Amino acid sequence: TTEIYTLPYTTLFRSSIHALEILSEAFPEEWNDIQDCLEALEITKDEITRAGGNESSIPKKFDDVLYPRGWREIRISGDLLVKFFPRGRSRGRFLDTPFDEKMIEGFIDGHNIDFIKGKVAFDLEWNSKDQTYDRDLLAMRTYFDCQIIEVGIIVTRSEELNDVFRELGRAIMAKYGASTTHIDKLHYRLKSRRNGGCPILAVGIRKACIKD
Repeated sequence: TTEIYTLPYTTLFRSSIHALEILSEAFPEEWNDIQDCLEALEITKDEITRAGGNESSIPKKFDDVLYPRGWREIRISGDLLVKFFPRGRSRGRFLDTPFDEKMIEGFIDGHNIDFIKGKVAFDLEWNSKDQTYDRDLLAMRTYFDCQIIEVGIIVTRSEELNDVFRELGRAIMAKYGASTTHIDKLHYRLKSRRNGGCPILAVGIRKACIKD
């Protein structure tokens, strides 16, 4: 199930698999870092109209707050060693020594997440194609399955920012179109459990963050 929250007023929370409870109870330091970052977030209309996508000045606002607090971008890779154990004399009993092994190189590769601290992962998707969510959720799911993280956070745009984009003209509305990253595109992926067993907190940036 996914619970919906609207605190603080500048963001909309959608919590999958009790992610918000896990963050607040098990990882208070990391959760305080994220709350401080969100509460300090101010985006100008000039920054919205400026070119740059996820390399714009908006993602850098998160870097400035989180990197000094120990959050780091991480990329993992891993090989899978498969061992073949023969059956012993009795059915259902296997010997302790394998008779063969197979190494699958690069079984896990290329998965990176914007920020990790402790057992918490954090990704920002300000304005990318919405298929980027599939990559993010696969990465968080993989980290979770490998016991590297226990919960993930994805910050993106709320649907109500479209009101601001319309005010700024047709070209800006097209730039932040329906096929780009906003929280409703993420929500239906969480409802279909594309995150596997990894708890995910989806955070939508609201109009209150926009300053003239």
